[in-house]
Amino acid sequence: MSTHAESRRGLWIAAASFVLWGLMPLYWHLLKAVPSLQIVVHRIVWSALFVVGWLTWQNRGWLRAALARPRVGWMLALSGVLIAFNWGLYIWAVNAGHVVESSLGYFMNPLVNVLFGVLFLRERLTRTQWVSVALATVGVAWLTVQYGHPPWIAIGLALSFALYGLIRKLAAIDSIPGLGVESVYLFLPALAVLLWAEVHGSGGFLPLPGAPGWGIGLDVLLVVGGALTALPLIGFAFAVRRVPLSVIGLMQYIAPTLQFLIGVLAFGEAFDRTRAVGFGCIWIALALFAADGIRRTRTRSVGAAASAGA
Repeated sequence: MSTHAESRRGLWIAAASFVLWGLMPLYWHLLKAVPSLQIVVHRIVWSALFVVGWLTWQNRGWLRAALARPRVGWMLALSGVLIAFNWGLYIWAVNAGHVVESSLGYFMNPLVNVLFGVLFLRERLTRTQWVSVALATVGVAWLTVQYGHPPWIAIGLALSFALYGLIRKLAAIDSIPGLGVESVYLFLPALAVLLWAEVHGSGGFLPLPGAPGWGIGLDVLLVVGGALTALPLIGFAFAVRRVPLSVIGLMQYIAPTLQFLIGVLAFGEAFDRTRAVGFGCIWIALALFAADGIRRTRTRSVGAAASAGA
């Protein structure tokens, strides 16, 4: 497959991953009766079983082959810790009533990705892309100022996921085996926490004497949540190795924008003029970036056609 075709495929997969992430609040809202820590460990355990089981069915030697690559072992251990921290902080923040600040973190995250792409990977932006980044930065800064204090939750979410993306881009391993190695590292600690909670009565997955549990409906949602956790991560890891990190950074506004729409239209959260200023800057930045990408794609297509004709 050509480099251009791979890049285009990566763009579509990245878009699908961000759309799924953007719609996930509707799913997690169904699990609001489950404690945050329990949701996190169930996400890790069930997504690990889903990914590792599929990889083992395809190739029993996948783990040995993955860890044989230089530096992959310690890099994926670090990326696994980062994604577990990101999940835990996000779920805790949502359950603690910090939904708006959490969404701000995911609006900040693409800016951090752009910064990492320029600083560490020597990626270059066009003039229009720089204008887009500047407008998005103004929008995020405006939203940040409205809190009146440093948004530590948002900063933690943005930095942890941007570092995760950077490490996965640098790790020389395909997306699904990479996620499988991360899952192997996280599985036993998460399973230990889950079993400890069940034995000591703070879990609710298994119906035990004196503890009827959460019910079959929530149990099924927790299990399915593992697959829904794995799919966008696989897509993100696939795309981040085929698409410039600066492009991935700006595409990530898809997810928080959908989360915003869900918050306002489905959950009835407020959206006043102050927030409209910040969101407006971000949406204009996205429009400029998309227009620039379409223009450059058409220019390359015309150039390729002219070369072929010659």
